[in-house]
Amino acid sequence: MTTSRLTLQDSGQEARDSGQAPAGQAVAADPAAWRKVLADADMVWQRMPGTWYEGPFLGNALLGSAVYAEPGANAVRFTVQHSEVQDHRPEFGALFGLARLPVGHFTLEPVGTITAVDWRLGLHDAELAGTLTTTAGTLALRAMVHNDRSLLVVEAIPSPGEEEFRWVFHPAEAVSPRTAFIEPPEGYRANPPAVVERHGSASVAVQRLLAGGGHATAWSETTGDGLRTLYAGIAHSFPGSSARDDALLSVVRAAGTCYDQLLPGHRAWWNAYYRKSFLSVPDARLQSFYWIQLYKAASAARADAPVMATCGPWLEPTPWPATWWNLNVQLEYWLIHGSNHLELDALTRTLSEYQSALADAVAEPYRSDSAGIARTTDTRLDGGLDAANGGYPMGVPGQDEPAPEVGNLTWALHNAWLSYRHTMDESILRDTVFPLLRRAVNYYLHFLHRGSDGRLHLPATSSPEYGVNAPDCNYDLQLLRWGCATLAESAELLGIDDPLAPRWREVFTDLAPYPVDGNGLMIGAGVPFDRSHRHYSHLLAIYPLYELTWEDPEQRELIETSLAHWIGFEGALQGYSFTGAASVCAQMRRGDAAWGHLSELLDRFVKPNTMYEESGPVIETPLSAAQSLHDMVCQSWGGVIRVLPAIPAAWQDVTVHDFRTQGAFLLSASRRGGRTRWVRLHSEAGEPCTVETGIARPLTVVDGEGRPLPWADLGDGRIRIPLAPGGEALIHPEGEHPDLSVTPVEPDARGPRWGLPA
Repeated sequence: MTTSRLTLQDSGQEARDSGQAPAGQAVAADPAAWRKVLADADMVWQRMPGTWYEGPFLGNALLGSAVYAEPGANAVRFTVQHSEVQDHRPEFGALFGLARLPVGHFTLEPVGTITAVDWRLGLHDAELAGTLTTTAGTLALRAMVHNDRSLLVVEAIPSPGEEEFRWVFHPAEAVSPRTAFIEPPEGYRANPPAVVERHGSASVAVQRLLAGGGHATAWSETTGDGLRTLYAGIAHSFPGSSARDDALLSVVRAAGTCYDQLLPGHRAWWNAYYRKSFLSVPDARLQSFYWIQLYKAASAARADAPVMATCGPWLEPTPWPATWWNLNVQLEYWLIHGSNHLELDALTRTLSEYQSALADAVAEPYRSDSAGIARTTDTRLDGGLDAANGGYPMGVPGQDEPAPEVGNLTWALHNAWLSYRHTMDESILRDTVFPLLRRAVNYYLHFLHRGSDGRLHLPATSSPEYGVNAPDCNYDLQLLRWGCATLAESAELLGIDDPLAPRWREVFTDLAPYPVDGNGLMIGAGVPFDRSHRHYSHLLAIYPLYELTWEDPEQRELIETSLAHWIGFEGALQGYSFTGAASVCAQMRRGDAAWGHLSELLDRFVKPNTMYEESGPVIETPLSAAQSLHDMVCQSWGGVIRVLPAIPAAWQDVTVHDFRTQGAFLLSASRRGGRTRWVRLHSEAGEPCTVETGIARPLTVVDGEGRPLPWADLGDGRIRIPLAPGGEALIHPEGEHPDLSVTPVEPDARGPRWGLPA
């Protein structure tokens, strides 16, 4: 966690002796590189998708639309869901009274019987285009969820015979989707039906809620020049009642334009989004999957939008119609850091904005100095704590009911801390991580007790969803140890003389060791890991906390044993079990094993459109698989940037560009013919730069103008380079003049596209 303060040796002579690259060498990133990898990743449909798991999806983190066949009808469904639309009855808990509510869907109903589809989801411009063929003719379609507006736009050009196709809106029942799976609490009932109104050329379905406020879906269709265009918008208001007027205004304004006039701003945002980083690997299927996850992330997340629910903005029937904090949220947002997309970080913003709700989540006696988060919450972090069968209050250590699952806030704050570390934006540390982590750790401190062994111990708490409470639960011990170390370091960085600092250091030093047995890390003291379980919460010290690392030879046996034992219980494993295993293998420098786990994920769990299913639709697993790939190409924990640390032997070529690392560096690198040819690092914050390049000595290290830079050889393949903010270092083998162009690598084989190709 802390970086060593090694003295930089004067290595200027070493740099001068090693030669230098031609002056002015710069990494050349041609926009064509992005167009190529994105075009290769476009999903196609030459068969009609039948479910959410098969069809195209569009979104802007607020409005989401999934496209698939209308069940039991000759029609195509375009769902319209919205991440702000939820109920407001906390007395029925997060899963019922605060659940995200379905909005509805449109059906495109052709004249003839549907016989074929030919669609392509263009990732580069975030648009769906293609044809729908029927026995009466064809419909040429274009569709987008506009980047800047809560607006679905679908343009249709009918051939003769299909001019009379129609759009029909179907409001959904405003009830928690969980009611289809579990009996709701006593007294819970659905909200009243939506009322459809006509306002000039526009229609609006007004959904009032029993708690006040509501949401509205407005739509209008324009015709002319042989085409018809549907505009549909959604608005939510609470406790006010402005949703109807807001939705109508957005649609009326849009209908005064045309599809092409709405495109420039939409395309400009998406095109610029992708340019922030680049990654190309020779596994064609995995590379396409990766770029689809970047598209999916931006379709589901923005910093000013609600934190992602389990199925993002594309709400479907699900037992999980809320935000889940004991794994799902953390996995959903990991990929934003390396891919250089902090503009998607709703998690950090939400934790900061609703700090009072986090204090209210703990039992009343602890609210003055503590905080926590329930397993599930609404968009404002309200867990509806008082409801029976309506949620998961976080509980009190040492008490069996409700389950004392108390580590979730600390884990979520690790994500926020990663946002700080990848940007070195001190405001994140000062305003969000430090004050909230102080409260989260305080909650633990109320219950720590010193045992006869002289160590500090926790009473029984819960490892997420394992089902057995355990004293000295590894989930909590590992997070508590990380939390105390982070608080002590943060106080020093922020210049805060905190009276609790001695206590944090005491806990870090005296905390009970992690319970282990012959099978590795246990659930907790007296509770072995002896049943198949999808969660790897007992392994957080290995990943993502990196408190137990493969670089410490004394920890290797424990890491290897723990991983093998956990992933060896096949019965309850799910998709994210394999992304976790892949990331642990990447830490172990086992690229082939990491690749194998990701391949198994794609083979067994990922659906045709790269979505994922357990008891219902969830999106965290594919997004976390993108992070596992990140862990294979770069790791930057512990103050060291490790370049291409876990590349499979078969991957002879890899390209990475502007990959964001801890310390606020942007990394570019090229591997060709099984050898790293060059590494470029750009420093945004002037943090200490220690890098493991994988390039054999002797080295050339120059700045962006080709001038020699001083550097220190730290051994073990690592070097230290002094870089000021804005400084740049290019590293390559002595005597070589590498090609610094950023280009896709050649795929090992052409696999079928994602979607439903013929």
